Amino acid sequence: MRTSARLCTLVAATTIGLMTVAAPASAHVSVQPEGAAARGGYATVNVKVPNERDNASTVKVEMSLPAEHPLSSVMPEPVPGWEIEVAKSPLDKPLEVHGRKITEAVSKVTWTATGKGIEPGYFQKFPLSLGRLPENTDQLVLKSVQTYGNKEVVRWIEVPEEGREAEHPAPVLALSEAEAGHGTAPSAGAAPTAAAQDSGVRKAEGDGTDTTARWLGVTGLLLGALGIAAALFTGRRRTGA
Repeated sequence: MRTSARLCTLVAATTIGLMTVAAPASAHVSVQPEGAAARGGYATVNVKVPNERDNASTVKVEMSLPAEHPLSSVMPEPVPGWEIEVAKSPLDKPLEVHGRKITEAVSKVTWTATGKGIEPGYFQKFPLSLGRLPENTDQLVLKSVQTYGNKEVVRWIEVPEEGREAEHPAPVLALSEAEAGHGTAPSAGAAPTAAAQDSGVRKAEGDGTDTTARWLGVTGLLLGALGIAAALFTGRRRTGA
């Protein structure tokens, strides 16, 4: 009986440990490019906003564009159920794009829900076209603020630092090496992307294959642990006989 109890304790401890390893990290606001985001070019990105609360919906998202790296073109794609506001600020130093001077640039984009917003257990993608991307940096830090229906405000504004995990990291768009023909601006009459053809709302647990792979691995480890425990138990019974 003591051997059986010890084996049960071992299996339980193993299960808890594996479940802890498999538990996903807390999600946060992020920026994901569709394809390459090359320096000096244009890119379409998705601002991905998960709802981390189980008792309130996300009703507003604000994203600031870095003043030290102004962009001459920032175009949001319409998202059903959301009102979009684009704010501009004057530039200290005008930009020259396609032979003309730009004296102001977009400083903030705000999405405000006109309906239910992002409900618990879901996330929303907000598409943006950005350009020209700067050539003198390898990333853009896009500080964001997430507001819930219960008035809670989460500020994703901590600049990531190597060797330190931020509690509320700001979204970062990584820029790749410039490619041939990178200076082509997006066409105003281009067909809408797949993101524009639906609401962009997704169930949080259905995003990506990493979670599935993690749980499959844990299941295999758990079955292995149970097999070892059963073998030990059987061996001890035979010895005792």
